[in-house]
Amino acid sequence: MQENYLPSRREQFLWWLSTAETVLLKNAVVDRNRHSIIGMLVLATWSFATLAWTYFFSTIVDKVWIACLLGLFMGGIILFIDRALIKGINHSGKQGWKPLIFRMFLAYTIGLFMAQPALLFLFEKEILVQTSLDNEVKKKNKYVELEKLYAPQKKQLLDEKKQLNTNLSLRYQEMIQTSNQFIRESDGTGGSKKIGLKSIALAKKAAADKAAADYYEAAKLINPSIKSIDSNIQMIDQTITKELIAFNQLLNNGFITRIEALDHLVNQNNAVKFRYYLLIVLLMLIELMPVLSKYLLPSGTYALNAALTEKVEMENLRKVNRNEPIDSF
Repeated sequence: MQENYLPSRREQFLWWLSTAETVLLKNAVVDRNRHSIIGMLVLATWSFATLAWTYFFSTIVDKVWIACLLGLFMGGIILFIDRALIKGINHSGKQGWKPLIFRMFLAYTIGLFMAQPALLFLFEKEILVQTSLDNEVKKKNKYVELEKLYAPQKKQLLDEKKQLNTNLSLRYQEMIQTSNQFIRESDGTGGSKKIGLKSIALAKKAAADKAAADYYEAAKLINPSIKSIDSNIQMIDQTITKELIAFNQLLNNGFITRIEALDHLVNQNNAVKFRYYLLIVLLMLIELMPVLSKYLLPSGTYALNAALTEKVEMENLRKVNRNEPIDSF
């Protein structure tokens, strides 16, 4: 026993991380190193969690200092959760396996989630390329959806335009046909074969003039309608263009978009898939190591002294309640 041993600030900090009581641990020579190891593992997990969360928040906020503050905050939460998990592990075995399994599951869940931003950082270049490709696919799909949405309106307008053009074309063909008949009748190449403006030629001229008048009258009515239809079709195309521009502005390379790109990379590339799952296992072990180390490392005099101290304190509390003299420890 070294009752006068004074731990350094570094040791005290590591012991605090390992949830050890400094008063009891400074007299446990062998356990000092064990709890320092646990403290260093907790420190590593804390640092990893802070960096992972900082990177995560950097993908959703523009200001770096806000991402750093949020990363420190979430890293602190992970730290306190780890300390609670470690403090709850009892080497005596009285608690059974169920609490340990629950703690392992909780640590596994935290580690799995923390692995995501770390993986995004490690595969950042590949993910940015895949994100660009995914966004292009989204643009094409959006264009197809918009075209499908406005297709009935455009079809109706195009059908109306086709009908108007057909009517106008029929009037034009009629005008050309009657004009040709008049010309052939006039020069004797057709019709009655009589040259000159005879009665038949005059009649055909009147028919040609009437057909021309009908065509120009119809053109005055139909052309504005065709222009109106073209204008409406152009407005639909402009609406589609505006919606595409608005949609493109919403596309980004945020956290969810990068997660989707990472999933696409994993599904499309076996080499990436193998390293993806390997890194997940490695990164989850970082979170699990403090809990595993506390459970795997043997208990020494510190654990016995802590249990004895707690037992004495509980017995003294009972004696106080019964107004009996208490024992000193």
